[in-house]
Amino acid sequence: MEPARPRSRIAKTFSRVISLKSSSKNRSNNPGFCLFLPQEKLRCCESHQFEKEDAEEAMEECKTRAAMEAFVAKLFATISTAKAAYAELQLAQFPYNGDAIQCADQAVVDQLKALSELKYSYIKKQIDSSPPHVTLMLAEIQEQQSLMKTYEITMKKMRAEIESKEARIASLQQSLRESVESNKSLEKKMNASGSFSVLDGVRFSDVSPRDFILVLHYALRSVRGFVKLLIREMESANWDIDAAADAIQHDVVFRNRDHKAFAFESFVCREIFSGFNDAGFAVQGGESSVRGETPRQRRDFFFDQFRVLRSLVHPKMEFSFSGNLNQRKMVNSGEFPETEFFKAFAEMGRRVWLLHSLSFSFDRRVSLFQVSRNSKFSEVYMESVMDEAFAAADGCVRVAFTVVPGFKVGQTVVQSQVYLFPTDSPAKS
Repeated sequence: MEPARPRSRIAKTFSRVISLKSSSKNRSNNPGFCLFLPQEKLRCCESHQFEKEDAEEAMEECKTRAAMEAFVAKLFATISTAKAAYAELQLAQFPYNGDAIQCADQAVVDQLKALSELKYSYIKKQIDSSPPHVTLMLAEIQEQQSLMKTYEITMKKMRAEIESKEARIASLQQSLRESVESNKSLEKKMNASGSFSVLDGVRFSDVSPRDFILVLHYALRSVRGFVKLLIREMESANWDIDAAADAIQHDVVFRNRDHKAFAFESFVCREIFSGFNDAGFAVQGGESSVRGETPRQRRDFFFDQFRVLRSLVHPKMEFSFSGNLNQRKMVNSGEFPETEFFKAFAEMGRRVWLLHSLSFSFDRRVSLFQVSRNSKFSEVYMESVMDEAFAAADGCVRVAFTVVPGFKVGQTVVQSQVYLFPTDSPAKS
């Protein structure tokens, strides 16, 4: 049976009034038992009765509220425990641990059952439990334990991820070291004195633009190696790299700080290829140093220079850079500048002179060209030094500066290498 609901205060008062009136009638019918009470005392008794009933109602409400708070706390504690069990289940899967998975799975099922029981208890309004303050305290303890367990699991996952990344970093570092060593070995072989195996395939009888491109790439590798060394030396001496780059290519906005190396490369290429179109490399003596008067004799002379300079540094190359032969005098007197910088510089000069000698051994004209700043980009005459491509329409990309000059070998165009900028952020002229 459903328990009787407590009557309201108005109903109780109305019942008392009827009871008093009935008592008065009985007393009037039986005057021998009539009892007269003062009105004030009667009202005082009724007031005490009301206060007692109000206190009982308030106590009942407090008990109900406390039971509900304990129920809610128990609900959240069970949810936290279920979350911790599920987190443990995920952790057991990577790496796979069958026993841990089975244990965690059972814990998840148990907590889901507990949640289901709480749901039916609420629906049936059977939320009364042991003393609410005890239930509340136990629920808080359970929730804190579950949160701690969840944090521990999260820390384990993060620790495993860190170890995995550290192992990956170590592997990449080892690969990098191996690559650096391999590159150093190859560079030593490429820079070693004597003939360069790739260039040995160049034949005077069938020299072609393909041979020119091969030797050009051979020369540019030494140029870039020298530029890297130059920047490294400047950084070691605490030079302002940004100011130096701006002095070379003024008011150019570089898309990446590493791109400033292109400014130094452009300067080195501009200086080292200066006078390339001249037979004597614009050195004093010029054409008079070229042996032979007929075109055939001229070509023979320059191909001989190409063949000899596979392993030597031509004095004209030294003079074109230094304006004197002091370095050669040091060598002739038995001294040699045993510095990495001098070796890199000399190797770069040797290779550019090698390219110059080959160009004048052709039976067709070979000429160098530079691209002016703010020129419209042309895929026929230029290629970008940047890996990323601009997502701009035709005509929206222009040249900031030339990094490596281009060449024309007869009717064949060897593209120049340029640094580009979009027209919405132009380099200042």
